[in-house]
Amino acid sequence: MKKSQIALQLFTLREFIKTPADIAETLKKVKKIGYDAVQVSGMGPIEEAELVKILDGEGLVCCATHENAAKIVNETDWVIERLQKLKCKYTAYPFPHEIPTSTAECLALAAKLEAAAKKMAAAGQVLTYHNHDIEFMKFDGRTMLDIFYSAAPTMQAELDTFWVQHGGASPLSWVSRFRGRLPLLHLKEFGIADRKISMLPIGCGNIEWSAVLPAAEKGDTKWFIVEQDLCQIDPFESVKISLDYLVSNFVK
Repeated sequence: MKKSQIALQLFTLREFIKTPADIAETLKKVKKIGYDAVQVSGMGPIEEAELVKILDGEGLVCCATHENAAKIVNETDWVIERLQKLKCKYTAYPFPHEIPTSTAECLALAAKLEAAAKKMAAAGQVLTYHNHDIEFMKFDGRTMLDIFYSAAPTMQAELDTFWVQHGGASPLSWVSRFRGRLPLLHLKEFGIADRKISMLPIGCGNIEWSAVLPAAEKGDTKWFIVEQDLCQIDPFESVKISLDYLVSNFVK
């Protein structure tokens, strides 16, 4: 991968981006750490024009966003307009706003996602789906994620490596399976700290990045997005450790 393809999911720093002043200060730190792109999420209120001005000023690209799940399916035009203002092509449906309890309910949600994905595609944008572990529940022998992706062919993937593994599946298997349909990959480390499953800086856990990342590259993944929902040390130090590991071991 190229260093310019590594992004930071700002949800990791959500406690530091609550006001426009916070956002400006934090993005300056993110650039100083060495990131060249960010995914916008977990941010307090700020006008898109002001955010773009800050990003441009720091030389940061908005590679993708996470938007409110209900808005994506119910107010797709609003999402399209927001992405246009941010000069951004990709967003992700972050968590089911209606958690299915059957195959029929999975198909109903998939139909809404497919409609939104088609509308966004017509505007030159891409809707992806961000998984957690619940999508690996099975209905009639199929995982929720299987049903979603089969029934919504226009929708693409934003696989989250930690949650794939937490759901009992193989990150490598899923990354390989979605070759050509995985523009965004959340790099989230799965490891053990104090005998508990934990999210750790990249390279400090047990995911086989030496297999996962080349598979994603072969599958034409566009953005490799570092995320750590919970940090055991200072979040800025955590994301620096992650970036340094990736640059040292995988950047060409």
